[in-house]
Amino acid sequence: MAASRADLADDGFAAPRLFSQGVSYTYDDVIFLPGYIGFPADAVDLSTRLSRRLPLSIPCVASPMDTVSEAAMAAAMASLGAAAVVHCNTETDAQAAIIRAAKSRRLPFVSSVPFFAPSSAPTLNDFAGNEYAIVTERGDSLSRLVGVAVAADAASREVPAPVSEYMRPAPRSASASFDFEQAATFLADEGLDYAPLVSDDGEVIDLITAKDVERIRSYPKLGKPSLGSDGKFVVAASIGTREDDKRRLEQLVKAGANAIVIDSSQGNSIYQLDMIKYAKMYPEVDLIGGNVVTIAQAQNLIQAGVDGLRVGMGSGSICTTQEVCAVGRGQATAVYKVSSYAKDHNVPVIADGGISNSGHIVKALSLGASTVMMGSFLAGSHEAPGTYEYKVYILYSYSLQFWSRVKVSLLLFV
Repeated sequence: MAASRADLADDGFAAPRLFSQGVSYTYDDVIFLPGYIGFPADAVDLSTRLSRRLPLSIPCVASPMDTVSEAAMAAAMASLGAAAVVHCNTETDAQAAIIRAAKSRRLPFVSSVPFFAPSSAPTLNDFAGNEYAIVTERGDSLSRLVGVAVAADAASREVPAPVSEYMRPAPRSASASFDFEQAATFLADEGLDYAPLVSDDGEVIDLITAKDVERIRSYPKLGKPSLGSDGKFVVAASIGTREDDKRRLEQLVKAGANAIVIDSSQGNSIYQLDMIKYAKMYPEVDLIGGNVVTIAQAQNLIQAGVDGLRVGMGSGSICTTQEVCAVGRGQATAVYKVSSYAKDHNVPVIADGGISNSGHIVKALSLGASTVMMGSFLAGSHEAPGTYEYKVYILYSYSLQFWSRVKVSLLLFV
């Protein structure tokens, strides 16, 4: 016997009914009922918006964490049609340099190589897992390029030596504005294994190798990249709410940031409202506020003029707000409630926190988020910042023969 409409309606809870019961749900507390599929997977449109004026091809955002988002991550995310928010846990000039480096690139998935001065004496760990390093006069991207150091040459030294003793002359540089095919052709035509990438204003951005070309060619076809009105990669940057963040904001806007994210675990504060009002003096960038978890909080920030909202409090993998401050909300409920209000004001929502598997991404988007922010999901990846450390464990096996002729193997770890 066919099921009646009433039976089908009782098969599950519609979102308005589920989230009107005064219960705070996490992603793991809810699950969607399957329906009928009448279309192929490639017909699914994942395009969305990071903020009012910034479209993306896919709904993924790299978190403003110093273990996740710097130049390489920003370029990689933008090349896929996503975006990254460069962290502010560094000096203002350094953050601005990261923005410039990311926006100067057109190449996907090239790691940020280290910079050394000629007098530097790096160890193998200082190469941070890279085969090469760039040598400039002052050891930064803004000084003159003088050579390239090879990790294998450093490793062959018994004690660390000045890099000037073994660096190799810098080959002809490639333009940082080259796309992948242009860079690959440049290496092939010049017969080079590697080449520094230099921006139009002379800043040394990165280094591309023949191995990078081979690696990128093995990837699936990339989608439409995220490009701003300037024709460059979309890159966002985070700031705080202190007085010196006003200077940081100015420098990031000059560096070309497309969006500014006010990074705070509690966005509904007089400090953030004041910063929002101040930041509106830069109308060329979209302003994303947060974090919030209630409609009342969202209302305050939207009225102040934000172009996007981050939703989540205490749901991140390393966040302790709920335990320490006793405030927060289940992420599923927070995303649904805030999104239901923000959509009526044309303000996209970033679901921030609680993403530990791909199913959580689906839940966040289905509950109304325009994008999903990922931190631990991306940390430790090839494009994330950080230094690789190698520890060697030597295994010894001793064979002892007792009077009973029984051999016992002792394994000692050194």
